[in-house]
This record gives sequence, structure tokens and C-alpha cells, in this order.
Amino acid sequence: MCGIAGVLNLEANRPVERSVLMQMAGKLEHRGPDDAACMADGRYGIGFRRLSIIDLQNGKQPFFNHDDSVILICNGEIFNYKVLRKEMEAKGHVFKTNCDVEVLLYLYLQYGTDFLNKLNGQFAFAIYDKNKDLLFLGRDQFGICPLYYARVGDVFLFASEMKALLEYPGISKEIDLTGLDQIFTYPGNIFPTTFFKQINSLKPGHHLVLKDKQVKVTEYWDLVYPEASHQYENKPESYYIEQVDELLRKSIEYRLISDVPVGFYLSGGLDSSIVGALMRDLQKDATFNSFSICFSESEDNKAINEQRYQRIMSRHINSRHNEIEFNWQHFDSKLREVIYFSESPVKETYNICSLALSRRAREEKIKVVLSGEGADELFGGYAGYKFDQQREKRGMQKDLEHLLEDEVRMAIWGDPDFIYEKNENEFRNTKCALYSKNVNQQYSSFDCLKKPAIDHTKMRKRHIFHQRSYADFKLRLAGHLIADHGDRMTMANNVEGRYPFLDIDLIDFVRTIPPCMMVKNMTEKYILKQVAHRYLPKEIINREKFGFVAPGSPDLLKNNNEWVNDLLSYERIGRQGFFNPDAIERIRKIYSRPDFILNPPYDLDLLIIVLSFNIFLDVFNVPNLN
Repeated sequence: MCGIAGVLNLEANRPVERSVLMQMAGKLEHRGPDDAACMADGRYGIGFRRLSIIDLQNGKQPFFNHDDSVILICNGEIFNYKVLRKEMEAKGHVFKTNCDVEVLLYLYLQYGTDFLNKLNGQFAFAIYDKNKDLLFLGRDQFGICPLYYARVGDVFLFASEMKALLEYPGISKEIDLTGLDQIFTYPGNIFPTTFFKQINSLKPGHHLVLKDKQVKVTEYWDLVYPEASHQYENKPESYYIEQVDELLRKSIEYRLISDVPVGFYLSGGLDSSIVGALMRDLQKDATFNSFSICFSESEDNKAINEQRYQRIMSRHINSRHNEIEFNWQHFDSKLREVIYFSESPVKETYNICSLALSRRAREEKIKVVLSGEGADELFGGYAGYKFDQQREKRGMQKDLEHLLEDEVRMAIWGDPDFIYEKNENEFRNTKCALYSKNVNQQYSSFDCLKKPAIDHTKMRKRHIFHQRSYADFKLRLAGHLIADHGDRMTMANNVEGRYPFLDIDLIDFVRTIPPCMMVKNMTEKYILKQVAHRYLPKEIINREKFGFVAPGSPDLLKNNNEWVNDLLSYERIGRQGFFNPDAIERIRKIYSRPDFILNPPYDLDLLIIVLSFNIFLDVFNVPNLN
């Protein structure tokens, strides 16, 4: 993984300032401490930071074609590059390095912008074609690698992280209130929305072409499930188990390609355990570092400590195990660090643990870690999948409250019967009570419940399992778990995260599995568990799903920390202008009661969003709304 940034002046006679490019790229040093490049060529310029993983000596960027008229920079990995390289060499292209991403240059020269569906990888790239005066940006199917863009007058900007774009003179830091409304409503922001009105995030599975001063964004891939009436092939259960096993093995084999050591995160749950077990099965003599968060063996920590299961798995696969015993000291500085790197307020504080994991990996000189994200969303690992099955059996009973909710569900999901996390119509009133008078006066213009949360055509006529999977894939996974929780927290410490369950070939097969085999007899992730029986101890497979809950705002309030009191003070809330200080004060009093308990994930921690949003305003020096 790396960090990329670029500037294209749309006026022909305006050269790019190299000093600005250096500032932008400098903000991405954590993404690439091994090498840097900065190039200003007339009205186009790029900044680059490299994390060296494949072809350590020769894989420096940017890459150029034979006459330097086409320029490539890329953040990411192309896992099937060897196959693609042979294809390009057969067509006469001559490679200069053994670096995986160089193949993108020759694919563009051969096929133009129509090659993205050939790629199996995680990537965000920029190609500038001087002869055609065309800028081409692409992002992987799942949004693993970030890519942001903005237009400032007659200047087009792009970068791996927003903090690089904010270095450009004249860019606005005005808050996008839709982004704020989304963080209360959904697991994270919905692409292309960010917290800054002028900055967009390129959607996963999309590419962008800038030509003749016009920007065109095009979808090239999406997770399209068959309609509910689809007749599945009459295949036995064993067929699907064999195929998932084979494709997952191939995915992990791809993600072990590296010229530096590879490790993995080990939570002690099913997903990370099967990743570790298959790594060991594929490379029986390799030394693998595993990394786990654990807690002191006190009575208070019994409910959250997974150390027993982590140790069982580490012994089972003979990994070099790293336990990070975590405490919540210096919480304020750690939370500020999380928000700086994630570039977003948070809804829970466990990203502090994610940051600690990648820091230990860096200390152990591990540049690549594999992780289990994606399995819950694709194989049905959350409680909602079982609740759906129960609702199907007993039928849908609607009272007046649910009927009022239908209009909202129709707007955001395209299906009045789809229930995602909560009653959104009722929660809309809660949000409005939190917002300031000024914000509420604008509410109709940014109310995220008036717009589709996802593509309705991918939800209509689908089985309920596939509806939830698609929603989770788009909202929880791409917009949250592999964004602020994944990429930003690994790259903050110069570590690349790889996600075997997010493999294009595996996912293309998973969507053909009949829904009845995904959650079977109320057993979540049924097919994946059948695969796991080949590799994992029964204690791991049969344990109840564990949802780690980090301390929230009630814990912080009970400690009476000065920095928390300052960030939530009546005067500060009123001065900033985003929230109603009377409402925040009432919630503070409720959350501060000795007997008050939040029950995540069913209860939303409203104050941690307000608190972390205020830290976000501080960290990025955002002006007050008033």
C-alpha cells in the first residue's frame, strides 16, 4: 500500500506548484515511509509515498510508458498480476520491473479504461494520458483502498486521504451536514459523501474520467444477487463447501504474495482463525506472527477478554503470538489519534485497539497483515440475519408505528418491509432534538432519510438474506469496517491490511449459494462453519459470536475527565453551532447516572458521536458553524 496525491490544472497555461504537491504528499508519509516522489510536469503533478512490499528495489513509482506520455501511480496490490503480466507480454509490452502494479500501465495502453474487471486486488490508482489530456482514476470493487477527489475552481485534486487535499490552498473545510446526519443514521458515511462538503470519495467499484473539464464517474462492478425467484442449481451442500474452501485457499495464497514478512490479526473468532489456519496449511514451515488484543485477567474484564480462544488458535497453528494487553490510559490522546487518521468521528472507541494492533505489527517489522473482515457480511454472521429468519417464520405484523415507518424505508431501501438497524422515522426526531436551531432550519436540505441509502434495484425482489448482505456490504463493510476501522488504522502505522474474504472470485461464487444454506437451523455462517471443521478446533467453531464492546461515553463521564467536560461543555457546544447545548446537557446527566447502562449494539452512544465530532473539528481546525 502507498499514498498517492495529484493536481490537474484545467487551465492550460497554469503550471502546478511543486511545493504544494510536496505538502500534500507529506501528509501521507505514514502510508509510505520507504520512498517518496514528487513530479510537476506543466499543469499536471503527482506526489507519492511508498510502502515497499513487492520488488523492493525496483518498484518505485511513478511508472511511465515508452515516451513518458502516460503516467501511473497506484496505492494497493494486484494479486493476479502474474497472469495479467503474461497476457500483456504476449501482446508485446515490455515490463521494466517485477512490481505488481506496473501491469496497470500496460492494461491501460492495451484496453483504455475498460480493464478493471480483469483485476483481482485492492487498489486506487491514477493514470494521466498527456496525449489525450485525460485523467483516469479507479478504485477496487470493495473500497479497500481509499481515493478522494475535489474541485477547487479550475483545479482538480485527488489523494488517498482527505488530509492531503486539505493542504491545497483555497479548499474549503465547510462541514457537509449530510455526512453528519449519516453518521448518526448508518454505520458510516455513504459514498461519495464525506464530512467536508467540497470533498468526495470515489465509490467502490467505480472509475472516474476527467476530460475536457468534465468529470464522469462510472460503475464497473457491483454485488448483484439473483432475484428471489431464481432457480438455484440442484447442487449438494458438499459442492458449496468444497468451492468455498478452494476459493478461500486461493484468495489467501494470493494475499501471501510479498517480499516482506506477513502476519495476521487473531481475535479468537471464526473468521480470523480460519484465515490463520489456512495460512499455516498453505505454508507449513513459515513463521507467522499473530496479533491479538487482550485484557488483564480481572473480574471486570471477563466479559470482553478473548485471550483463551486466541491462545488455543495460536497453539493450534503454531504462530509467533503477540498479545497486546490493553488499557484505557491516555484515552484522550489515543482517541484524537484515531480521529486524525480515520478522518471521521466515531460511533464506538474500539479503533483505539485497532491502532494498538498495527503499532505492535510495525514494532515486530511486519508490513502486511491478513484479517477476517467481510465474512460476517457475506456469510450471514450478524444477529440481523437470524432475526430475519424468525420474522419470515412468524410473518410480518404491522402496527401504526410500523406503518409510519414504511414511507422512510421505501425512500432509503426501496422496500417498506426491510428492517435494518432501527426505526429510522422515530430516530429522526432524536436527531432533530440534538441539532441546533440553525442546523434544524436547514434539515430538509440534508436529511439523509429522504435519499436512497443504496441502489434500490439491487434490493428489489431479492431474498431477505441477500437484501441484508447487500446493505451490510455497502454500508457497514465498505463505509466503516474496511475504511476507518481497517485501512486507516493499519496504514497509520505503515502496515498494509489484506482481506481474504474480499476476493472477487470468492464473492462471485458466494452470491450463487442458496440463502437456505447460509443461515441454517438458526446457525449463522453455516457454510463457512462447515469449511472450518476441516481446520479449526471445535472450541472455536462452536463458541458464541462475540461482539467486543469498548468503553463509551458513560464510562468517560463517570471518570470526570477534564477534556471530556470541556468538549461537551454548554458554552463550547453553543459556540460551535452544530448541536443544541440544552439537549446535550440533558443527555450528559442521563449518561452520568450511576445506574445508567448502554447496551451496544442495540443502543446508540449519542454522546460519543458528539464528543468525537468535536474532536474532529479541533483536529482539522474546522470553523464554527455560527
